[in-house]
Amino acid sequence: MAEESVSATLTVAVDVARVFAVLADPTTHSAIDGTGWVQEAADRAPLTEVGQVFRMDMYHPGHPDGDYQVANQVRVLDPPRAIGWLTGQEKEDGHLEFGGWIWRYDLAPLGPSETEVTLTYDWSAVPRSIREYLHFPPFGPGHLTNSLHHLAELAAPTSRARTNER
Repeated sequence: MAEESVSATLTVAVDVARVFAVLADPTTHSAIDGTGWVQEAADRAPLTEVGQVFRMDMYHPGHPDGDYQVANQVRVLDPPRAIGWLTGQEKEDGHLEFGGWIWRYDLAPLGPSETEVTLTYDWSAVPRSIREYLHFPPFGPGHLTNSLHHLAELAAPTSRARTNER
């Protein structure tokens, strides 16, 4: 069976609570994104509970409309250790439909001012109907590492980093 998730790990010289706070703030997601697709948070409230929905304005040259919006639903929220969301879209009738891929950050404090951050993109729940027209993962191998470096810069501009991508 082919791998259905990718992850990368980065150690940053920032305390775990600060890293989590940056991730729980949707307004930082466009700056964290390693692809340039995430444009702006349409819902700006901090992420505080499982089930919370937050929308992001997006741009991708391969998308039929170019500009579009995704709806994300928080599925994991364990401050300050883990946060993750399922990505999908909101239909015209307001119904949310998710594609089956999830973004998850796991944070491990390595001391009072150092955190190991693992970012995982998992598409194992994507149905065959979506896999027929979308390639997974939809980004290059450096995306997760780029995102983690952006996160480190946002959390602390002078962070020291070590990277492992698998």
